[in-house]
Amino acid sequence: MENNHNMERLAKRIARAGLCSRREAEVWINEGRVQVGGKTIKTPAFNVSPTDAVKVDGKLLRAKEETRLWLYHKPTGLVTTHKDPENRPTVFDALPTSLGRVISIGRLDLNSEGLLLLTNDGGLARQLELPSTGWIRRYRVRVFGGITPAMLAQMKKGVTIDGLNYGGIDTTIDSRKKDNSWLTVALKEGKNREIRNIFEHFGCKVSRLMRLSYGPFQLGSLPRGEVKEVSGKVLKSFIGR
Repeated sequence: MENNHNMERLAKRIARAGLCSRREAEVWINEGRVQVGGKTIKTPAFNVSPTDAVKVDGKLLRAKEETRLWLYHKPTGLVTTHKDPENRPTVFDALPTSLGRVISIGRLDLNSEGLLLLTNDGGLARQLELPSTGWIRRYRVRVFGGITPAMLAQMKKGVTIDGLNYGGIDTTIDSRKKDNSWLTVALKEGKNREIRNIFEHFGCKVSRLMRLSYGPFQLGSLPRGEVKEVSGKVLKSFIGR
């Protein structure tokens, strides 16, 4: 009998193999695309041992790869998805094929640019996306509209827009010329289009948005469209892998 300490959720095993995110793996299981020991599993609430043979779409799951992490300077004009229903160019189409199958940690929308973290470990991606990680994400943002101290104070407390609660964001005014301002914005969560939605709520429009950092990882001078791998030593020091 397998030691219970060696058991793990089926979706986690699939994610750790670098095939997809844990959330996507759960969907695949529900769709009947995953087999364990020749038996189709249809519930994510299923544990597997290291010796269990797992197949996805009839193909044997490869052994877990060594966890790797890359910094990518995403340009505007690319969507952060593996398959876009509108057939727009994607981040993953633009990446070097030598990276193999990778997953983004969080997203940047079509018109946003800057630092995007990529990994081959779906479990790590899920872990680092969670607000409980406590990692600050910093952005340089150009905004058109009147910025007031009262507005920034309200943003710091957090706002609710159309029933969706946004946590507090810290905003610093770097420069201002009439109604155009350059700001540095810091937040811990990063819901879909969060910064744009919050500023629009206050009657301002974001005309440029660049992510500068994600936790301890910095965009720095990485050229637009370029990828740089984080060394194993640095990766282990920050996330223990």
